[in-house]
Amino acid sequence: MKSWSLQLRARTWVASTLLLVVLGAGATAPVWLPRVSALALRSAGETPSIDDEGGGHAEHDHGHDHEGHAAETSIELSRSALRNIGFRPVTIEPTTFIRMLTMPAMVVERPGRSQIHVTAPLTGVVTKIYPIQGAAVAPDTPLFQIRLTHEELVGSQRELIRTAESLDVVNREIARLESLSEGVVAGKRILEQQYEKQKLEASLQAERQALLLHGLNEVQVQSVLSNRELFRLLTVRAPQHDDESESCREEHFFHVQRLPVKLGEQVEIGQLMCVLADHCELYVEGRAFEDDVAQLREAARQASDVSASLFVGQRETETVENLQFLYLADHIDAESRAFRFYLSLPNQVTLEKTVAGHQFIEWRFKPGQRMEVHVPVERWQNRIVLPVEAVVKEGAETYVYQQNGDHFDQVPVTVEYRDQNSVVVANDGSISPGDVVAERGAYQMHLALKHKAGGGVDPHAGHNH
Repeated sequence: MKSWSLQLRARTWVASTLLLVVLGAGATAPVWLPRVSALALRSAGETPSIDDEGGGHAEHDHGHDHEGHAAETSIELSRSALRNIGFRPVTIEPTTFIRMLTMPAMVVERPGRSQIHVTAPLTGVVTKIYPIQGAAVAPDTPLFQIRLTHEELVGSQRELIRTAESLDVVNREIARLESLSEGVVAGKRILEQQYEKQKLEASLQAERQALLLHGLNEVQVQSVLSNRELFRLLTVRAPQHDDESESCREEHFFHVQRLPVKLGEQVEIGQLMCVLADHCELYVEGRAFEDDVAQLREAARQASDVSASLFVGQRETETVENLQFLYLADHIDAESRAFRFYLSLPNQVTLEKTVAGHQFIEWRFKPGQRMEVHVPVERWQNRIVLPVEAVVKEGAETYVYQQNGDHFDQVPVTVEYRDQNSVVVANDGSISPGDVVAERGAYQMHLALKHKAGGGVDPHAGHNH
């Protein structure tokens, strides 16, 4: 009986001790359990993920699949990490993809239209220069004043005045003869004076035309006749607009592109005095390869709308839509083998200001600016189209990162077409309409997943060469 009692007490003590050990282990589990789990993961060749706030427990059991994603193809990023990589989601929606030919281009002036050469109409000395280089001038604005020294012009004005004086004398004589009583003066005398008047009027008209050809206008010639004084100073003015282009019909300014003459300089007939630029419309000169000629010709025949991207350095600053083909070149450059084509580029004034009495303007587009032209050549219906940043290429594989709750799953996809802006992904069920993938930040996710798996990062992953 005593032995049985001792055995009962021993069993009770062991049971109590085990109960205390179990309760103590449960109470201290947050301390020792993560360490044991980490040790087990390390022994299996994996690295545990530690929660930032707790600092002592693993986020996930990386040796097992989770709901909807596998550890080796899935990654979880915190909100701060998503902000750091510039994450932006995009929802998959089938759409129509327009395949474009992208070609380099440049803004150029219109030959025979954009530049206007103002030349000296007569020989003389420049006494005034009204505009300065770079200033804007309106049509019919004074540009230069010239003191005339052209000997032929001086002679023509002198003959005009002499003929006008002789005509006045003949007119007075005819009036005097006609006022006399009939029969006193023979009618033959009056008839002779009338013939002389006709000859003088013909000479006067010829001399007027000669002065107009010399560069004087009707008002100036009439001033010589009225005042009977030689015309000494000539004002050279900006021409009127005569461009029939739709973009240039409204009133606008020229600007002084070149101003080669100097005050006091002797100029000869036909000498260049300034170059005025009219940039109300410019051309986009594109360059294509020989293989693209047929597609360009078809796009021009269909009057397809063309877009052009303006670049500053390596950065695209703006895109111009709805441009139209003007013409295709009639030859291929012998040296570069480039085929040139031209688009009409309407222009607008973006800045007007006045400084020290001179007006200045700035046009939106300027000759010499670099562009890329996008010509539509083919339409594909019901395609999954993603930005090029959303698709990561590594070797023969191509991936997108699909959002799955708080995780992003790596999904292999098949690429049907890729250009510098877009990727057409096959609609084969790998991703479906309504799925959300990373539009921006996919490459950083790929690097993080590679690092998590312990593999080396391909330096060329996600890039095209």
